[in-house]
Amino acid sequence: MRVGLDYRPATVAPQSGIGRQVRALESALQERARTELLRFTEAPLDHPQRQSAFCPEWASPLGGLQRPQVRLRFEANFLPAALREQAVDLYIATANMGLPLGRKPAGQRQVLLLHDLFQLTERNYHRSRLKALAYRLIDTLSVAWSVWRADRVWCPSQFSANETQRLFPFAKGKVRVLPNLVPTLASTDEKPPQSLPTRYWLAVGTREPRKNMPRFVEAWRQARTQSAEVPELALVGDPDDLPEALRALSGLHWLSGLDDQELQALYRHAECLWQPSYAEGFGLPVVEALSLGTPVALARGSALDEVAPADSPRFEAHSTQSMLDCLLHLASTAPIRDVSALHQWSQRFAMPAYAARLNELLEELRA
Repeated sequence: MRVGLDYRPATVAPQSGIGRQVRALESALQERARTELLRFTEAPLDHPQRQSAFCPEWASPLGGLQRPQVRLRFEANFLPAALREQAVDLYIATANMGLPLGRKPAGQRQVLLLHDLFQLTERNYHRSRLKALAYRLIDTLSVAWSVWRADRVWCPSQFSANETQRLFPFAKGKVRVLPNLVPTLASTDEKPPQSLPTRYWLAVGTREPRKNMPRFVEAWRQARTQSAEVPELALVGDPDDLPEALRALSGLHWLSGLDDQELQALYRHAECLWQPSYAEGFGLPVVEALSLGTPVALARGSALDEVAPADSPRFEAHSTQSMLDCLLHLASTAPIRDVSALHQWSQRFAMPAYAARLNELLEELRA
C-alpha cells in the first residue's frame, strides 16, 4: 500500500501538538509491513524537507502555509496531480482539512485526521474581528468539504468523534476513533532550567482562549496569597497571551522554544502537570506527563475525561473557586507519584496499542 501523508503541519511546526502527531503517525506507518510512505508538503526552495517529500516547484514561506490562498494553491494545483503521478492508494490529510480538490482517482482512498472542531465552535486567536470572521467562514467550508470528501474521518477521542457527528450528521457512518500516539519517552539525564526551583508545578499551552490560562494563573495567584505551600509555576507559552497584570507574577516562570528533551525534563521533574482547558480534542501533554510518572490535575469535560485515570484530581474549568480549592488541596497534599502505575496507564496510547488500532482501520479501508 502506498500511503501519502500530508506533512505540512510537521514542516511548519514539528514541536506543536499536531506536528508531533503527524511525526508519530509517520513513524507508525514506516514500521508497518507492506506499506510505503510518501510525504507531501510545501517549503521554501532551500528547505531540507524537499529532500524527503514531494513539494510544488514554487517556493512557499513557512510562515504562510496556513493562509487560505496558499492552501488552495497546494490542494487544487499541486496535490491532485501529485497523488495520481505517485499512484497513491491512500492519502491522509492531517490538519482538520486539506483533502485535494477535484475528481478523486478511481480506487484511491482518502482519510481526514480530524483532531478537533474548535476552529468552528470556539473563539480562536486572531489579530482582528474581521480576520476571525473570514477564517471562521473559510475553515467551515474547508472542514465541511474534507469531512464530506473523506472515506473515513479519524478522531483522537470519542469527544471529537461525537462533535464531528453532531456538526456533520452526514458523516455518521464514517467516523472512527484513533487515539493519538504518544510515544514512550526514553530515559534522559536532562535537567530542567536552572531558573526553576526544586519544587514546581507545570502547565503547557497558552495561545488559544480555550486553554483557559488567564483563569488558571489568576487562581494560582490567589492560592499563593493564601498558602506559602503553593509551588512556583513553570508555564510553557508566550507572556503576550495573558493579561498584562498576570505576565510578571512572582514565582511564574515563562518557557518557550523547548526541544523534546527539554520538555521531557520539565515533565519528569514537575510535581504536577495542570491542564485547565475547557475544550480539548485529546490532551497530549497529559499523556506525556503520565508516561513519565508525573501526576496530573485537570479540568472536567471534553476529551480530558478520556486521557487520565479516573482518580486524577479534577476541577471545573469555568470556576475560579473550583480551581483554587484544587490548587490549595494539592499544595498541602501532593498527588501520589506512583510512577509505575501512571506509566502503565499511559501505555494505552503507546506504539503497540496505536499500531494495532491503526492496522484495524487500514484493513477496514482495504476491505
